[in-house]
Amino acid sequence: MDQIVAYFENIPSLHRALILVGGITFFWILEGAVPLFSFRYKKWNHALPNLFFTLTTIIINFILAFILLTASDWVVNNSFGLLYLFNNIPLALEVLIALLLLDFIGAFLAHYVEHKFNPLWMIHLVHHSDHNVDTTTANRHHPLESLIRFTFTLFAILIVGAPIGYVMLYQSISVLLTQFNHANIKLPKKIDKFLSYLIVSPDMHKIHHHYRLPYTDANYGNIFSIWDRIFGTYMYLDREKIVYGVDVFPDHNKNSNIKDLLKQPFEKYQRPTMSNEL
Repeated sequence: MDQIVAYFENIPSLHRALILVGGITFFWILEGAVPLFSFRYKKWNHALPNLFFTLTTIIINFILAFILLTASDWVVNNSFGLLYLFNNIPLALEVLIALLLLDFIGAFLAHYVEHKFNPLWMIHLVHHSDHNVDTTTANRHHPLESLIRFTFTLFAILIVGAPIGYVMLYQSISVLLTQFNHANIKLPKKIDKFLSYLIVSPDMHKIHHHYRLPYTDANYGNIFSIWDRIFGTYMYLDREKIVYGVDVFPDHNKNSNIKDLLKQPFEKYQRPTMSNEL
């Protein structure tokens, strides 16, 4: 574990890029071998807007990375954060606690808040308006959402007291798990169900991309599925019944056009309540 933490403390930017590109490439190939849905679309045409938003996310995170590094150095130098409440615990346990808390604050909580406040939902809508969810959908986030997610990650570092090695390890796992659970792959149901008790499996997350409430407001998890089960936001829907997209934003053309997607958060819209949806 010492060697793993040491590696991620100084992980080269090239290696981080390889994790991102390697993950997309691996799951892209796997989607062709064992697809969950046979989409009637040209895969590269569908991927282009998603890869555009992946690029904007990379650029924003790269520009702001020094803030995360500064915050992490500060909490370590000042022994500030929840991790410092635990004394003399094994390194592996400390890393696990850090990953759990970073995932809860930086991902689950951020995601939950985006669904509960209309202006933030309109920003997050860009992610949900994909009608053909696959591994490229994982980082389909409006630039404003990239800033929101970055802010939650920053607060997570300050609250947890996470060293930069833990943060880089968390972000690397997050990238791969997000690509995995968005991938258009068909795992045996028993295996997917088994995985869902520990991590967010593909079937579990696909339910979150169903086009109607209440399923859209369920299964917020990113890495660990424990948070949805603890906070009662876990729901099940048979994967054959899942329809992607958002029912009140049904225009496929607009939802696959970069210019329209960039403008989407600024459209006038009041999100309906669940009672209106059912």
